[in-house]
Amino acid sequence: MRTKPILILLAIGLLVALNISPFVMAEETEDEAQQSMTRIMMMPPEAEVTGMHVNANGNFFVNAMHPDEDNYKATVGVINGIDWNNLPEVVPELESSSKAEEIWHGIRTSYGDYQVILQSGDVLTQGGVAGGIYSVDDSEQILVSQKPDYNAFVPVNNEGTHGYLYTAWEDRPAGLSQLEIEWDSSSSEWNVLSSKMLNLSSIDGAWVLCFGSISPWGSPLFSEELYFDNTQYWNDDSFRYHSDQTKLEHYLGHYPNPYDYGYIIEIENASTSEPDFLRHLTMGRYSHENALVMPDERTVYLTDDGYETVLFKFVAETSGDLSAGTLYAAKVAQDDTRDSSITGFDVEWIEMASSSNSEIRTWIEEYDGITTEDFISGQNSYITDEEINDWAEGRLNKDLNGDGTIGYALDDRVAFLESRKAAAAIDATDEWSKMEGVAFNENAPEHLYLAMSRIESAMTDGLDDIDVTLNSCGIVYQMTMGEEWDVNRIDPVIIGGPYTSSAQYECDVNNMAGPDNLLVLDDGRVLVGEDTNKHESNMVWLWEDLSEPPTPRGTVSIDYVELINTPVDKNSTWDYSYRTQVNQLETGSSYTAIIIIKEFGFEDWKGVWWWNNIEAEGQQYDRSFSLPKGCYSISTSLYESQDLSSDVKNATILSDATSDFIVGDGTCTDGVYSEKVEETNGTDVDDTKENQDDSIPGFGILLSLLAVLGASLIRIRQ
Repeated sequence: MRTKPILILLAIGLLVALNISPFVMAEETEDEAQQSMTRIMMMPPEAEVTGMHVNANGNFFVNAMHPDEDNYKATVGVINGIDWNNLPEVVPELESSSKAEEIWHGIRTSYGDYQVILQSGDVLTQGGVAGGIYSVDDSEQILVSQKPDYNAFVPVNNEGTHGYLYTAWEDRPAGLSQLEIEWDSSSSEWNVLSSKMLNLSSIDGAWVLCFGSISPWGSPLFSEELYFDNTQYWNDDSFRYHSDQTKLEHYLGHYPNPYDYGYIIEIENASTSEPDFLRHLTMGRYSHENALVMPDERTVYLTDDGYETVLFKFVAETSGDLSAGTLYAAKVAQDDTRDSSITGFDVEWIEMASSSNSEIRTWIEEYDGITTEDFISGQNSYITDEEINDWAEGRLNKDLNGDGTIGYALDDRVAFLESRKAAAAIDATDEWSKMEGVAFNENAPEHLYLAMSRIESAMTDGLDDIDVTLNSCGIVYQMTMGEEWDVNRIDPVIIGGPYTSSAQYECDVNNMAGPDNLLVLDDGRVLVGEDTNKHESNMVWLWEDLSEPPTPRGTVSIDYVELINTPVDKNSTWDYSYRTQVNQLETGSSYTAIIIIKEFGFEDWKGVWWWNNIEAEGQQYDRSFSLPKGCYSISTSLYESQDLSSDVKNATILSDATSDFIVGDGTCTDGVYSEKVEETNGTDVDDTKENQDDSIPGFGILLSLLAVLGASLIRIRQ
């Protein structure tokens, strides 16, 4: 790093002398990224890692879903004795040779003690069994689920030692259990005070409740993983998966409406024994893996599990209220590479439609009462592909199917009830393969993380927006945000493998495979839970990026300083203009440039401008100014905006440029201005400007105000 004295910055609020303050200059170094993967858990054979949730006290809740049923039970549990919000720099690693039979429940940890809280089939204090799904009309047991998924702990006291643990049971139909638990300091374990399966009949049950999150206002958000790509066959009793609809019909007592399922479900009043359920139709219908609400309490990122899927974003009308807003779908532009381990994507968001839960509900009700008796082969009882095309044509004002006409739709139901197909129809990217969890932590707000369990199928077929190389062990991507929590970049950061096709378990045991659940810890490290058959046991990994964070790059230049016009009175001020330009910016970063004009021989500034919110390559900044005749210099320096605002005196200069110029029609020698020499009656006239101070009246005060204003305009995301 090089240190250079410059005359560029001003103190915020006061125009104090920072002309000799040192600033660190960015170097052009390319450090190879370093990272660490530490194995911290292993599951019983066949068990998937699910339910990953770290509460405010650092308790790590994590489950074992559908293990080998001959020897183990599906388990809900927690790692005690460790504050996962305050881990040491080094966490002990679990040896890959660890065996499930070493402990009765088969769940091994390298750090802390795993406590079994509940297992599938356990008798509950308020009747029924854990994972039991019971019909609404006669309470008959339809099934006992072996699939505990997302855990959400909601405290009922300030200490966080007493509360309700909600667990999703990922079946068709799905279930939710509620355990009232309390920390026992004498035993250093959680006691279960009461337990029950919740009655979901108020929302007509649920379908494949998967991963989830807790909103900034404390409500658990559970995800319905629809996994029913073509609604046309919902009422076809010869369809291969029709038994799922039959079970749901048994649960309800009537044939289900497909558009009642496939959404995000919010638990309201979750700190009570009788919570309420709200299905948010506004965030679209597809195979939700999880929804993540950003700190603005409006922006939500939503993942779509399956093949040929879409990344969605929702922006609520009102903070803290997800019942109305606008749905967006991502369109990506791939880098000029194919290697999936290094290839990233620029992201833009295509607006789909805006609506509310209440409006969408009226559209759904139009499909009530349709049964298998209404099915006719080759026809469709629900929204047709033709209706989707007509909506998209109207949305784009374009003939998409080549029939010579532009279709239209009377409403936006297509966007919310057939969201994946609708997104594809308006040219969003629908090629993601096995998209899983999305994770973020406001204490480490630089990035979101997105799991892709396998890189295959439409991502590797050589067509359309995404075409990368196969990675059967999966990748975790890092998503970068610009202003207003807007994701604009996706890059691979945790690469699974290597893959050996001849091996019994094809993915290397010493690295991640099949990433699914993700959690970002307070210190920025990431927990990755697996769902793969390419390891003998699914594992939980602790990932840490050991490389230095990339320094934002960029260059700034002064394109010109030129005269606008010559004044009639040459002893008055002259009008000039300048242009600065930026290039080679780091994608996803926001920059600020400061431009200063000084007169040679004087310490005060004759002009200062703050150019904020620089994000686009080739962006230009033009300004005009008026000054009296003299010798001047214009200097500009480029900074990363957040770096500048957080430590104005030690901010890193990414690039700077200086140019000297003359105001007037004279000349400058060693910074001293001289009028043109003319012959008058044989006598040389030398009108040298010495110690001229014809500055604009009150200009020093104006500069102070400009300085304060400029500082206030640096907008840093709160």
